[in-house]
Amino acid sequence: MGMASMSSSNGESLKLCVFDLRRGQNEGQELDKILFFYPPDVTFSTQLAVIGLSEGLITFTRLFSPEAACEVIEAERHSHVFYEAEPDIWMVMVVEKNKEIEAIWRVDALQKVLKEVHSLFVMFHGSVRSLLDKEPSGGLIRSHLYPFITDYLNDLSIGKKLQLPSFRETLKERATVQMLTLARDAALEVQSLVGVLDSCAGTLRCHSLILFHDLLVSTTLSPDETVDLFTYSVMRLTSNALSSGTSSWSYLRKGTSLSQTSSRSTSPQLLGSSDPLLPSRNGNDAGRVIRPLQHNKWSKGKDGFLVTDIWGKDVTPTIWLRQTQERVHLLAYQHKCLTLVLLVPTAAIVNGELDISFVKHQVIENASAKILKVEEKLSKGWGGENAYHVSGYRYLLVDNDMEVSRASPSGKVATLAKETLLAVNKLRETVDTEKSRTKEEKDMEICIRAKNNAWAIARLTRGKELYMALEKASDTLLDATDSVQSFSNRYCNGTFSMD
Repeated sequence: MGMASMSSSNGESLKLCVFDLRRGQNEGQELDKILFFYPPDVTFSTQLAVIGLSEGLITFTRLFSPEAACEVIEAERHSHVFYEAEPDIWMVMVVEKNKEIEAIWRVDALQKVLKEVHSLFVMFHGSVRSLLDKEPSGGLIRSHLYPFITDYLNDLSIGKKLQLPSFRETLKERATVQMLTLARDAALEVQSLVGVLDSCAGTLRCHSLILFHDLLVSTTLSPDETVDLFTYSVMRLTSNALSSGTSSWSYLRKGTSLSQTSSRSTSPQLLGSSDPLLPSRNGNDAGRVIRPLQHNKWSKGKDGFLVTDIWGKDVTPTIWLRQTQERVHLLAYQHKCLTLVLLVPTAAIVNGELDISFVKHQVIENASAKILKVEEKLSKGWGGENAYHVSGYRYLLVDNDMEVSRASPSGKVATLAKETLLAVNKLRETVDTEKSRTKEEKDMEICIRAKNNAWAIARLTRGKELYMALEKASDTLLDATDSVQSFSNRYCNGTFSMD
Protein backbone atom coordinates (compact mmCIF):
# COMPACT_ATOMS: atom_id res chain seq x y z
CA MET A 1 0.00 0.00 0.00
CA GLY A 2 2.89 2.33 -0.64
CA MET A 3 4.70 1.55 2.58
CA ALA A 4 7.71 -0.66 3.22
CA SER A 5 6.66 -3.67 5.28
CA MET A 6 8.58 -4.55 8.41
CA SER A 7 7.52 -7.68 10.28
CA SER A 8 6.70 -6.87 13.88
CA SER A 9 7.15 -10.47 14.95
CA ASN A 10 10.72 -10.51 13.74
CA GLY A 11 13.27 -8.62 15.79
CA GLU A 12 15.60 -8.43 12.80
CA SER A 13 13.37 -6.26 10.59
CA LEU A 14 12.98 -3.12 12.70
CA LYS A 15 14.27 -1.91 16.02
CA LEU A 16 13.40 1.41 17.61
CA CYS A 17 14.90 2.65 20.84
CA VAL A 18 15.04 5.72 23.06
CA PHE A 19 17.96 6.14 25.44
CA ASP A 20 19.66 8.73 27.63
CA LEU A 21 23.40 9.22 27.21
CA ARG A 22 23.66 10.71 30.69
CA ARG A 23 22.51 7.51 32.38
CA GLY A 24 24.05 4.09 32.87
CA GLN A 25 27.67 5.13 32.51
CA ASN A 26 28.89 2.97 35.40
CA GLU A 27 29.48 -0.77 35.13
CA GLY A 28 26.40 -2.73 36.15
CA GLN A 29 24.06 0.19 35.50
CA GLU A 30 23.91 -0.03 31.70
CA LEU A 31 20.19 -0.87 31.68
CA ASP A 32 19.40 2.51 33.23
CA LYS A 33 19.99 4.27 29.91
CA ILE A 34 17.24 2.30 28.11
CA LEU A 35 14.01 4.30 28.15
CA PHE A 36 12.17 2.47 25.37
CA PHE A 37 12.88 -0.45 23.07
CA TYR A 38 10.87 -2.01 20.28
CA PRO A 39 10.21 -4.85 19.95
CA PRO A 40 9.87 -4.99 23.74
CA ASP A 41 10.33 -8.74 24.11
CA VAL A 42 13.92 -9.00 22.83
CA THR A 43 16.60 -9.88 25.34
CA PHE A 44 18.46 -7.26 27.36
CA SER A 45 21.70 -8.32 25.71
CA THR A 46 20.22 -7.50 22.30
CA GLN A 47 18.88 -4.16 23.53
CA LEU A 48 22.22 -3.22 25.06
CA ALA A 49 24.05 -4.30 21.88
CA VAL A 50 21.89 -2.02 19.70
CA ILE A 51 22.13 0.93 22.08
CA GLY A 52 25.85 0.35 22.72
CA LEU A 53 26.55 0.41 18.98
CA SER A 54 24.41 3.53 18.57
CA GLU A 55 26.19 5.27 21.43
CA GLY A 56 29.57 4.35 19.94
CA LEU A 57 28.58 5.74 16.54
CA ILE A 58 27.35 8.97 18.12
CA THR A 59 30.56 9.39 20.11
CA PHE A 60 32.75 8.62 17.08
CA THR A 61 30.98 11.00 14.69
CA ARG A 62 31.09 13.79 17.26
CA LEU A 63 34.88 13.69 17.05
CA PHE A 64 34.62 15.00 13.50
CA SER A 65 31.46 17.09 13.82
CA PRO A 66 30.81 18.20 17.42
CA GLU A 67 27.98 20.58 16.49
CA ALA A 68 26.17 18.39 13.95
CA ALA A 69 25.05 15.09 15.41
CA CYS A 70 25.13 11.96 13.29
CA GLU A 71 21.90 11.40 11.32
CA VAL A 72 22.38 8.09 9.53
CA ILE A 73 24.86 5.24 9.26
CA GLU A 74 24.49 2.89 6.31
CA ALA A 75 25.81 -0.60 7.06
CA GLU A 76 25.75 -3.59 4.75
CA ARG A 77 22.58 -5.09 6.20
CA HIS A 78 20.98 -2.22 8.13
CA SER A 79 20.29 1.49 8.06
CA HIS A 80 20.75 3.24 11.41
CA VAL A 81 18.65 6.43 11.58
CA PHE A 82 19.41 8.83 14.45
CA TYR A 83 17.47 11.69 15.98
CA GLU A 84 18.56 13.68 19.03
CA ALA A 85 15.10 14.53 20.34
CA GLU A 86 16.42 16.47 23.35
CA PRO A 87 19.95 17.11 24.63
CA ASP A 88 21.44 13.61 25.16
CA ILE A 89 18.03 11.96 24.61
CA TRP A 90 18.39 9.89 21.44
CA MET A 91 15.91 8.03 19.30
CA VAL A 92 17.35 5.45 16.92
CA MET A 93 15.62 3.36 14.27
CA VAL A 94 17.48 0.35 12.88
CA VAL A 95 15.91 -0.91 9.66
CA GLU A 96 16.95 -4.09 7.93
CA LYS A 97 17.77 -3.79 4.25
CA ASN A 98 16.23 -6.37 1.94
CA LYS A 99 15.73 -6.89 -1.75
CA GLU A 100 12.01 -6.09 -1.83
CA ILE A 101 11.35 -3.24 -4.24
CA GLU A 102 8.88 -1.72 -1.77
CA ALA A 103 11.55 -1.48 0.97
CA ILE A 104 13.17 1.62 -0.49
CA TRP A 105 12.94 4.65 1.76
CA ARG A 106 14.39 8.07 2.37
CA VAL A 107 16.31 8.58 5.58
CA ASP A 108 14.70 12.00 6.04
CA ALA A 109 11.23 10.39 5.91
CA LEU A 110 12.23 7.88 8.61
CA GLN A 111 13.70 10.66 10.72
CA LYS A 112 10.43 12.54 10.52
CA VAL A 113 8.63 9.52 11.95
CA LEU A 114 10.91 9.79 15.00
CA LYS A 115 10.44 13.55 15.19
CA GLU A 116 6.69 13.24 14.93
CA VAL A 117 6.28 10.70 17.72
CA HIS A 118 8.52 12.78 20.00
CA SER A 119 6.63 16.02 19.26
CA LEU A 120 3.30 14.35 19.97
CA PHE A 121 4.67 12.86 23.19
CA VAL A 122 5.86 16.25 24.42
CA MET A 123 2.50 17.83 23.56
CA PHE A 124 0.73 15.43 25.91
CA HIS A 125 3.30 14.57 28.58
CA GLY A 126 6.00 17.24 28.51
CA SER A 127 9.65 16.63 27.68
CA VAL A 128 11.40 13.34 28.34
CA ARG A 129 14.00 15.14 30.46
CA SER A 130 11.36 16.76 32.67
CA LEU A 131 9.86 13.35 33.48
CA LEU A 132 13.32 11.96 34.22
CA ASP A 133 14.01 14.89 36.53
CA LYS A 134 10.68 14.29 38.27
CA GLU A 135 11.49 10.62 38.89
CA PRO A 136 15.22 9.85 38.34
CA SER A 137 14.71 6.09 38.62
CA GLY A 138 13.22 6.17 35.10
CA GLY A 139 10.04 4.29 35.97
CA LEU A 140 7.81 7.28 35.27
CA ILE A 141 9.18 8.06 31.81
CA ARG A 142 9.15 4.40 30.77
CA SER A 143 5.57 3.98 31.94
CA HIS A 144 4.64 6.79 29.52
CA LEU A 145 6.94 6.02 26.58
CA TYR A 146 6.11 2.33 26.18
CA PRO A 147 2.33 2.61 25.73
CA PHE A 148 2.59 5.91 23.83
CA ILE A 149 5.06 4.76 21.17
CA THR A 150 3.34 1.37 20.93
CA ASP A 151 0.02 3.11 20.24
CA TYR A 152 1.74 5.32 17.65
CA LEU A 153 3.32 2.33 15.91
CA ASN A 154 -0.10 0.69 15.83
CA ASP A 155 -1.13 3.36 13.31
CA LEU A 156 1.72 2.25 11.07
CA SER A 157 0.77 -1.43 11.11
CA ILE A 158 -1.23 -3.73 8.89
CA GLY A 159 -1.71 -7.05 10.58
CA LYS A 160 1.66 -8.10 11.95
CA LYS A 161 3.67 -5.75 9.76
CA LEU A 162 4.80 -2.19 10.31
CA GLN A 163 4.45 -0.03 7.23
CA LEU A 164 7.30 2.45 7.05
CA PRO A 165 7.24 5.31 4.51
CA SER A 166 8.57 3.97 1.23
CA PHE A 167 9.37 5.52 -2.14
CA ARG A 168 5.64 5.52 -2.90
CA GLU A 169 5.18 8.21 -0.25
CA THR A 170 7.83 10.47 -1.73
CA LEU A 171 5.25 13.06 -2.86
CA LYS A 172 4.05 13.59 0.73
CA GLU A 173 5.62 15.46 3.61
CA ARG A 174 5.25 14.69 7.29
CA ALA A 175 5.51 17.38 9.94
CA THR A 176 3.52 19.81 7.81
CA VAL A 177 -0.12 20.85 7.63
CA GLN A 178 -2.35 20.77 4.58
CA MET A 179 -4.46 23.90 4.24
CA LEU A 180 -7.79 24.60 2.63
CA THR A 181 -7.81 27.46 0.13
CA LEU A 182 -10.56 29.92 1.04
CA ALA A 183 -12.57 32.29 -1.10
CA ARG A 184 -12.60 35.86 0.21
CA ASP A 185 -16.15 35.71 1.59
CA ALA A 186 -15.44 32.40 3.35
CA ALA A 187 -12.20 33.79 4.79
CA LEU A 188 -14.09 36.73 6.29
CA GLU A 189 -16.61 34.37 7.90
CA VAL A 190 -13.80 32.24 9.32
CA GLN A 191 -12.06 35.32 10.68
CA SER A 192 -15.27 36.37 12.41
CA LEU A 193 -15.70 32.90 13.93
CA VAL A 194 -12.11 32.88 15.22
CA GLY A 195 -12.75 36.21 16.96
CA VAL A 196 -15.74 34.72 18.78
CA LEU A 197 -13.79 31.60 19.78
CA ASP A 198 -10.93 33.71 21.13
CA SER A 199 -13.31 35.44 23.53
CA CYS A 200 -15.18 32.37 24.78
CA ALA A 201 -13.12 32.39 27.98
CA GLY A 202 -13.95 35.97 28.89
CA THR A 203 -10.91 38.20 29.28
CA LEU A 204 -8.51 35.28 28.77
CA ARG A 205 -7.60 34.60 25.16
CA CYS A 206 -8.19 31.07 23.91
CA HIS A 207 -6.18 29.58 21.06
CA SER A 208 -8.09 27.76 18.35
CA LEU A 209 -7.62 25.44 15.40
CA ILE A 210 -10.30 24.91 12.74
CA LEU A 211 -10.34 22.02 10.26
CA PHE A 212 -12.64 21.13 7.39
CA HIS A 213 -12.42 17.42 6.63
CA ASP A 214 -8.65 16.84 7.11
CA LEU A 215 -7.53 20.28 5.96
CA LEU A 216 -6.56 23.25 8.11
CA VAL A 217 -8.81 26.27 7.83
CA SER A 218 -7.44 28.53 10.57
CA THR A 219 -4.99 28.54 13.48
CA THR A 220 -3.90 31.01 16.16
CA LEU A 221 -0.96 28.82 17.26
CA SER A 222 2.69 28.93 16.24
CA PRO A 223 3.67 26.79 13.20
CA ASP A 224 5.27 24.04 15.35
CA GLU A 225 2.30 23.77 17.71
CA THR A 226 -0.11 23.93 14.78
CA VAL A 227 1.62 20.94 13.17
CA ASP A 228 1.40 18.88 16.39
CA LEU A 229 -2.25 19.64 17.08
CA PHE A 230 -3.20 19.30 13.41
CA THR A 231 -1.51 15.90 13.29
CA TYR A 232 -3.40 14.67 16.34
CA SER A 233 -6.68 16.11 15.09
CA VAL A 234 -6.37 14.30 11.76
CA MET A 235 -5.41 11.10 13.57
CA ARG A 236 -8.22 11.07 16.12
CA LEU A 237 -10.62 14.05 16.08
CA THR A 238 -11.85 14.95 12.60
CA SER A 239 -15.08 13.61 11.19
CA ASN A 240 -13.10 11.28 8.93
CA ALA A 241 -11.14 9.89 11.90
CA LEU A 242 -14.29 9.33 13.97
CA SER A 243 -16.23 7.71 11.13
CA SER A 244 -13.42 5.32 10.20
CA GLY A 245 -12.49 4.44 13.77
CA THR A 246 -8.84 4.87 12.86
CA SER A 247 -6.39 7.39 11.55
CA SER A 248 -7.71 9.18 8.50
CA TRP A 249 -4.24 9.68 7.05
CA SER A 250 -4.52 8.21 3.60
CA TYR A 251 -1.19 6.41 3.95
CA LEU A 252 -1.88 4.82 7.33
CA ARG A 253 -3.98 1.82 8.23
CA LYS A 254 -5.16 0.61 11.58
CA GLY A 255 -3.21 -2.40 12.80
CA THR A 256 -4.20 -5.28 15.02
CA SER A 257 -1.02 -6.74 16.39
CA LEU A 258 1.03 -3.97 17.92
CA SER A 259 -1.71 -3.03 20.36
CA GLN A 260 -1.25 -6.48 21.81
CA THR A 261 2.50 -5.96 22.09
CA SER A 262 2.35 -3.85 25.18
CA SER A 263 5.14 -2.98 27.53
CA ARG A 264 3.84 -5.61 29.94
CA SER A 265 6.37 -7.92 28.30
CA THR A 266 9.18 -5.60 29.32
CA SER A 267 11.08 -6.31 32.48
CA PRO A 268 10.02 -4.53 35.70
CA GLN A 269 13.72 -3.84 36.17
CA LEU A 270 13.50 -1.27 33.37
CA LEU A 271 10.07 0.07 34.18
CA GLY A 272 10.69 0.66 37.84
CA SER A 273 7.39 -1.04 38.71
CA SER A 274 5.63 -4.32 38.04
CA ASP A 275 3.49 -2.83 35.28
CA PRO A 276 3.89 0.33 33.17
CA LEU A 277 0.16 0.87 33.16
CA LEU A 278 -0.04 1.25 36.92
CA PRO A 279 -0.28 4.69 38.63
CA SER A 280 2.39 7.12 37.49
CA ARG A 281 1.42 10.41 39.15
CA ASN A 282 1.34 12.24 35.82
CA GLY A 283 -0.87 15.08 36.95
CA ASN A 284 -4.30 14.46 35.50
CA ASP A 285 -5.25 11.27 37.30
CA ALA A 286 -2.91 9.69 39.80
CA GLY A 287 -4.36 6.27 39.02
CA ARG A 288 -3.70 6.03 35.30
CA VAL A 289 -1.22 6.57 32.50
CA ILE A 290 -2.73 8.77 29.81
CA ARG A 291 -2.78 7.06 26.38
CA PRO A 292 -4.07 9.72 23.96
CA LEU A 293 -3.22 7.71 20.83
CA GLN A 294 -5.52 4.81 21.64
CA HIS A 295 -8.08 4.04 18.95
CA ASN A 296 -11.84 4.44 19.23
CA LYS A 297 -11.67 6.57 22.36
CA TRP A 298 -13.31 9.74 21.02
CA SER A 299 -16.98 10.19 20.18
CA LYS A 300 -19.34 13.05 19.52
CA GLY A 301 -21.65 14.11 22.37
CA LYS A 302 -25.20 15.38 22.06
CA ASP A 303 -24.04 18.99 22.41
CA GLY A 304 -21.56 18.66 19.52
CA PHE A 305 -18.46 18.50 21.74
CA LEU A 306 -16.23 15.44 21.44
CA VAL A 307 -15.89 13.32 24.56
CA THR A 308 -13.34 10.76 25.73
CA ASP A 309 -12.45 8.87 28.90
CA ILE A 310 -8.74 8.72 28.07
CA TRP A 311 -7.95 11.28 30.76
CA GLY A 312 -10.52 9.79 33.14
CA LYS A 313 -14.28 9.90 33.53
CA ASP A 314 -15.57 13.47 33.10
CA VAL A 315 -11.98 14.77 32.95
CA THR A 316 -11.23 17.41 30.30
CA PRO A 317 -8.16 16.55 28.17
CA THR A 318 -5.06 18.72 28.46
CA ILE A 319 -2.00 19.33 26.29
CA TRP A 320 1.27 21.24 26.72
CA LEU A 321 2.14 24.30 24.62
CA ARG A 322 5.90 24.55 24.31
CA GLN A 323 6.09 28.12 23.06
CA THR A 324 4.12 29.65 25.93
CA GLN A 325 5.15 26.94 28.41
CA GLU A 326 1.61 26.41 29.62
CA ARG A 327 -0.82 23.53 29.95
CA VAL A 328 -4.22 24.05 28.34
CA HIS A 329 -7.53 22.20 28.24
CA LEU A 330 -8.45 20.76 24.85
CA LEU A 331 -12.08 21.18 23.81
CA ALA A 332 -13.13 19.81 20.42
CA TYR A 333 -16.47 20.72 18.81
CA GLN A 334 -17.76 19.22 15.59
CA HIS A 335 -20.49 20.16 13.12
CA LYS A 336 -20.68 17.85 10.11
CA CYS A 337 -17.19 18.01 8.53
CA LEU A 338 -16.09 21.11 10.47
CA THR A 339 -13.94 20.46 13.56
CA LEU A 340 -13.05 23.22 16.02
CA VAL A 341 -10.32 22.73 18.63
CA LEU A 342 -10.36 25.27 21.45
CA LEU A 343 -7.48 25.56 23.95
CA VAL A 344 -8.33 27.02 27.36
CA PRO A 345 -5.54 27.81 29.89
CA THR A 346 -5.72 25.36 32.80
CA ALA A 347 -4.50 28.04 35.20
CA ALA A 348 -7.81 29.87 34.83
CA ILE A 349 -9.77 26.74 35.73
CA VAL A 350 -7.54 25.93 38.71
CA ASN A 351 -7.82 29.47 40.03
CA GLY A 352 -11.58 29.41 39.76
CA GLU A 353 -11.69 32.18 37.17
CA LEU A 354 -13.35 29.91 34.62
CA ASP A 355 -15.45 26.80 34.38
CA ILE A 356 -15.25 24.40 31.42
CA SER A 357 -19.03 24.13 31.24
CA PHE A 358 -19.17 27.94 31.00
CA VAL A 359 -16.73 27.93 28.05
CA LYS A 360 -18.77 25.25 26.28
CA HIS A 361 -21.94 27.24 26.86
CA GLN A 362 -20.27 30.34 25.39
CA VAL A 363 -19.30 28.42 22.26
CA ILE A 364 -22.82 27.07 21.75
CA GLU A 365 -24.48 30.37 22.63
CA ASN A 366 -22.25 32.76 20.69
CA ALA A 367 -20.60 30.73 17.92
CA SER A 368 -23.26 28.26 16.74
CA ALA A 369 -24.69 30.52 14.02
CA LYS A 370 -21.23 31.37 12.72
CA ILE A 371 -20.21 27.70 12.77
CA LEU A 372 -23.23 26.80 10.65
CA LYS A 373 -22.47 29.59 8.21
CA VAL A 374 -18.78 28.68 7.88
CA GLU A 375 -19.56 25.00 7.35
CA GLU A 376 -22.14 25.86 4.70
CA LYS A 377 -19.77 28.14 2.78
CA LEU A 378 -16.88 25.67 2.94
CA SER A 379 -19.10 22.79 1.81
CA LYS A 380 -20.35 24.76 -1.19
CA GLY A 381 -16.82 25.53 -2.29
CA TRP A 382 -15.43 22.07 -1.52
CA GLY A 383 -13.99 20.29 -4.53
CA GLY A 384 -13.65 16.88 -2.89
CA GLU A 385 -10.52 14.80 -2.37
CA ASN A 386 -9.27 15.75 -5.84
CA ALA A 387 -9.69 19.48 -5.24
CA TYR A 388 -5.97 20.15 -5.62
CA HIS A 389 -5.34 17.86 -8.56
CA VAL A 390 -3.72 19.60 -11.53
CA SER A 391 -4.16 17.69 -14.77
CA GLY A 392 -0.88 16.45 -16.23
CA TYR A 393 1.10 17.09 -13.04
CA ARG A 394 2.03 15.07 -9.98
CA TYR A 395 3.57 17.44 -7.47
CA LEU A 396 4.51 18.28 -3.91
CA LEU A 397 4.80 21.85 -2.62
CA VAL A 398 6.48 22.53 0.75
CA ASP A 399 6.80 25.82 2.62
CA ASN A 400 9.39 25.08 5.32
CA ASP A 401 8.95 28.40 7.12
CA MET A 402 5.19 28.01 7.53
CA GLU A 403 5.42 24.19 7.80
CA VAL A 404 2.71 23.82 5.16
CA SER A 405 2.54 21.38 2.25
CA ARG A 406 0.24 20.65 -0.65
CA ALA A 407 0.40 17.62 -2.90
CA SER A 408 -1.37 15.80 -5.67
CA PRO A 409 -4.13 13.52 -4.30
CA SER A 410 -2.93 10.05 -3.28
CA GLY A 411 -5.12 8.39 -5.87
CA LYS A 412 -3.50 10.41 -8.64
CA VAL A 413 0.04 9.77 -7.38
CA ALA A 414 -0.77 6.05 -7.35
CA THR A 415 -1.12 6.16 -11.15
CA LEU A 416 2.59 6.93 -11.54
CA ALA A 417 4.88 4.12 -12.67
CA LYS A 418 7.32 2.61 -10.17
CA GLU A 419 10.22 3.92 -12.23
CA THR A 420 8.87 7.44 -11.94
CA LEU A 421 8.36 7.22 -8.18
CA LEU A 422 11.84 5.75 -7.71
CA ALA A 423 13.28 8.66 -9.69
CA VAL A 424 11.41 11.19 -7.52
CA ASN A 425 12.62 9.36 -4.42
CA LYS A 426 16.21 9.54 -5.67
CA LEU A 427 15.67 13.22 -6.47
CA ARG A 428 14.51 13.94 -2.94
CA GLU A 429 17.44 12.01 -1.48
CA THR A 430 19.77 14.20 -3.54
CA VAL A 431 18.08 17.33 -2.23
CA ASP A 432 18.20 16.01 1.37
CA THR A 433 21.93 15.35 1.02
CA GLU A 434 22.61 18.79 -0.42
CA LYS A 435 20.59 20.52 2.30
CA SER A 436 22.37 18.54 5.00
CA ARG A 437 25.76 19.33 3.50
CA THR A 438 25.30 23.08 3.14
CA LYS A 439 23.20 23.64 6.31
CA GLU A 440 21.78 26.77 4.74
CA GLU A 441 19.02 27.69 2.36
CA LYS A 442 20.00 28.16 -1.25
CA ASP A 443 18.28 28.14 -4.59
CA MET A 444 18.70 24.98 -6.61
CA GLU A 445 17.18 23.02 -9.47
CA ILE A 446 17.74 19.31 -10.03
CA CYS A 447 16.36 17.21 -12.88
CA ILE A 448 16.48 13.41 -13.18
CA ARG A 449 15.39 11.30 -16.16
CA ALA A 450 13.74 8.06 -15.08
CA LYS A 451 14.25 4.71 -16.82
CA ASN A 452 10.80 5.09 -18.38
CA ASN A 453 11.81 8.54 -19.73
CA ALA A 454 9.69 10.40 -17.17
CA TRP A 455 11.12 13.55 -15.61
CA ALA A 456 11.58 14.17 -11.89
CA ILE A 457 12.29 17.84 -11.15
CA ALA A 458 12.99 19.75 -7.94
CA ARG A 459 13.18 23.50 -7.48
CA LEU A 460 14.08 25.14 -4.18
CA THR A 461 14.02 28.84 -3.38
CA ARG A 462 13.76 30.92 -0.19
CA GLY A 463 12.59 28.09 2.08
CA LYS A 464 10.07 26.74 -0.42
CA GLU A 465 10.35 23.46 -2.33
CA LEU A 466 8.61 22.08 -5.41
CA TYR A 467 8.91 18.44 -6.49
CA MET A 468 7.29 17.30 -9.70
CA ALA A 469 6.89 14.15 -11.79
CA LEU A 470 6.10 14.44 -15.51
CA GLU A 471 5.47 11.20 -17.39
CA LYS A 472 5.09 12.41 -20.95
CA ALA A 473 7.84 10.32 -22.53
CA SER A 474 8.25 12.59 -25.54
CA ASP A 475 9.14 15.60 -23.37
CA THR A 476 12.64 16.97 -23.68
CA LEU A 477 14.33 18.64 -20.72
CA LEU A 478 13.27 21.99 -22.16
CA ASP A 479 9.64 20.80 -22.39
CA ALA A 480 9.73 19.58 -18.81
CA THR A 481 11.21 22.79 -17.41
CA ASP A 482 8.66 24.82 -19.39
CA SER A 483 5.90 22.74 -17.76
CA VAL A 484 7.33 23.47 -14.31
CA GLN A 485 7.52 27.16 -15.21
CA SER A 486 3.87 27.18 -16.26
CA PHE A 487 2.84 25.44 -13.03
CA SER A 488 4.82 27.93 -10.95
CA ASN A 489 3.32 30.94 -12.71
CA ARG A 490 -0.24 29.67 -12.49
CA TYR A 491 -0.38 28.03 -9.07
CA CYS A 492 2.59 29.44 -7.07
CA ASN A 493 2.57 33.13 -8.03
CA GLY A 494 5.80 32.60 -9.95
CA THR A 495 7.75 31.57 -6.83
CA PHE A 496 9.64 28.81 -8.66
CA SER A 497 10.07 30.61 -11.98
CA MET A 498 13.61 30.84 -13.26
CA ASP A 499 13.23 34.23 -14.96
